[in-house]
Formats: sequence, structure tokens, C-alpha cells
Amino acid sequence: MFSRDLKLRICRWFCASLALACVPLAPALAAPAEPVRLAFIEGLSGPFANAGEAVYRNIVLSVERVNARGGVKLPGGNRPFELLRYDSKGNNEETLAMLRSAIDSRVGFVLQGNSSSAAAVLVDALDKHNQREPQRRALLLNYSALDPALTNEKCSFWHFRFDAHAGMRMAALTDALHDDAKVKRVYLINQDYSFGQQVAKSARADIAAKRPDIQIAGDELHPLGRVKDFLPYAAKIKASGAQAVVTGNWGNDLTLLVKAAREAGVDARFYTFYADSLGAPTAIGEAGVGRVLAVSEWHANVGTAASEAFYKAFTTRFPAPQDDFVHVRMQLIVEMLAAAMERAGSTEATAVARALEGMVYDPRPLGGLHEGTMRRADHQFIQPLYVSVMDKVGSGGVLHDNEGSGYGFRTVRYLPPAATEQATTCQMERP
Repeated sequence: MFSRDLKLRICRWFCASLALACVPLAPALAAPAEPVRLAFIEGLSGPFANAGEAVYRNIVLSVERVNARGGVKLPGGNRPFELLRYDSKGNNEETLAMLRSAIDSRVGFVLQGNSSSAAAVLVDALDKHNQREPQRRALLLNYSALDPALTNEKCSFWHFRFDAHAGMRMAALTDALHDDAKVKRVYLINQDYSFGQQVAKSARADIAAKRPDIQIAGDELHPLGRVKDFLPYAAKIKASGAQAVVTGNWGNDLTLLVKAAREAGVDARFYTFYADSLGAPTAIGEAGVGRVLAVSEWHANVGTAASEAFYKAFTTRFPAPQDDFVHVRMQLIVEMLAAAMERAGSTEATAVARALEGMVYDPRPLGGLHEGTMRRADHQFIQPLYVSVMDKVGSGGVLHDNEGSGYGFRTVRYLPPAATEQATTCQMERP
């Protein structure tokens, strides 16, 4: 027989054990939400590495902005973006290899733009992949590949372009050229690939239509990313007597060209797509004041409160002068992607593509900055364009310089979205 004291202790132990058994187990710690992976496929080494890294900073900031407000709001809960880097080394074979790696990592959204030829091979590869493996479809979000064919005869349901194409940009530039009565001879110089060829074609057509009195004094195509000394080209430009140079060159091909033109004493205005970035303002220097023009969807001296806040957010995050490469389109591409996912209630590529079609950009996440619509017919984003001219910082309309150069750009012509829109020949096949 147990003693009375031992019975009491056994009873207390049994009751305590029973009470513990009735307490529900603490819920397991919630697993972190699976991120939505974005693949950034770009030349991050080689002759255009600076251009790739410059874009990457814009994408990083926009991803951080979305994640800071909780990520993408989906029916199953919020999910953050995760940005993965893939170095294409500036060649198309490596671009395709990086696409395969991204898809193997369950990436459904690819960001690329610094080559129209690379964009073309990505579009072709995604067309085939998405038909072959509908359960792993992916989209290409293009921020800079400007060959008009990508939203015309080569348009694809799986491709969206967020930059104005070469024809749209050239139309804005040649509007400005039309008003320059002193120009009687123009020299065209561009990179020898699909984009550069299209820039030259558009320039010839627009000049003939708007200023038939202007003579094309030269039409030069040079190897992409392989010319180290542009002095021979600059000498040709000088000898031609051209009062204006029209170029779509970008990256080091533009920087080296303008350096050579300055050294050769070329006395001409430069009508460019990209002279406001990637070392070009420093290379041009004083010689560019009032003489070098650029076209873009935005620039740092737009002058509105929303523009100032947008620019400050970037320079706070990336304060080094050499990192001063800021573009609205590269950041709104992530904002519109997040909005499309939330509209679709899904991260599946087909559903997101359908939500992007016809979407009007919501400027609130960027403080009310910018406007535009993703045209359903061809997936070409329709937005404003600015033609700006180089000037000294502190002069009228130039509050900010570029890359610490002491020179910035001020608006000389603003085109609202309706004025930039061009017809499309796209005959899109939809799934």
C-alpha cells in the first residue's frame, strides 16, 4: 500500500501532466514567404559592363522599394522580390545559357535591355520554351532594347518593352533638328548591329521628311564594342563639314566617340540617344554646352517636386558620382510588374502578361512621377519623351549635373505620350 503522502504526490503529478497535455502546442514558426525571382541578364563584364551595372542599380532600388512596403500582395500572402544576377558577358550565346540557368532556378520574369540582338534571341527562345513547357512559362521585360522590330514584325506575347523604340526616339530628336536652321549637312554614325542600323534608317527617313534641304554627309557603321580609337572616325566627320552628328551609340562606344570628336576639333552639334550618362558628359566637357542633345523618358532636371524626390531617393541610395545613372523606366518596370501580379492575383507568367496588357502606369509608388500605358496591340510602353541639351550646372534649368561632371541637361522639347506614339505592324499570337 502507498502512504497517504505518496498518493498525494502521484495525484499532483498526474493532474499536472494532464493539464500540460491539454495545452495546445505553440504554432510552429511561420516559414518565410517564397520570393518571386527576377532574373537580370546583362553584360556585367566586357566592354559594356558599366552599362550593365548602371541598370542593375536602378533595378536594385526598385526591388528594395517594393519589398520595403511588404512585397507583392497576393491571395496567399505577401511575397518579396528576389533579384538574381546573370552575366551574359555581352554575347548572345551566353545570354541563352543564362536564360536556361534562370529558368532552371524557377524564374518566371527576365529583365534585359542593353542589346537589341540579345533581346531578339531571348524573345525567340522564350517563344519556343513557353510553347514547349507551359508549366514553366516566363516573360521578357525589356528596358532598353530599341529595335522597332521587337514590337512590330517580331512582336511576341511574352515580350514587353518599357522604353521608346528607336523610331520614336529618332522622331523626337529630328523634331529638334528641324528647328536648327544652321544645319545643312548631317553625319550619321552608329554601331553595326540591328539597333544601330535601325537608328541610321530612321534618321535618313525622318530627315528626308522633315528637312529635305539637309544633306547626309556621311553614314558610318562601326563594329559594336570593338573600336578603341575613334579618332579616324572623328577625322572623317570633321572633313565632311557636317554641322550635326546623329548617333544612337551607347556605353563606351559613345564615350570614346565624343572624346575623339573633342580632340579632333569637330565643330558640330551632337544629336544623341544617350549623351546624358555613362561618362559622356565628362568626356564632352565644355565643348558640349549648347551643342550636345539627348532624348530620354526623363532627366534629372525635369524640375517637378516628384522628379526631385525620385532623384534624391536614388542619390541617397547610390551617392557616388560615378553611379549617377538614373532612369524612370528601369524602376517603373518593377512597379508595373508588381501591380500586374496583384491585379492577376498570381505570379504565373501568362496571367501576369494578360494583366500587363493595356495597363495604365500608377505613378503613386514613385511619388506621382511619370505617366504611360502598356499598349496591348504590341506591348510597347507609350510615355513622354524629353529632348534636352547639355549646359553648365547652375545655369537656367540645370540644378543637377551628371556624374559630378559639372554639366547637366535642360529640357528643350517635351513630347506628351500621344505625341510619341507610332503605328505598329504587330500581328500578335496570344495563348
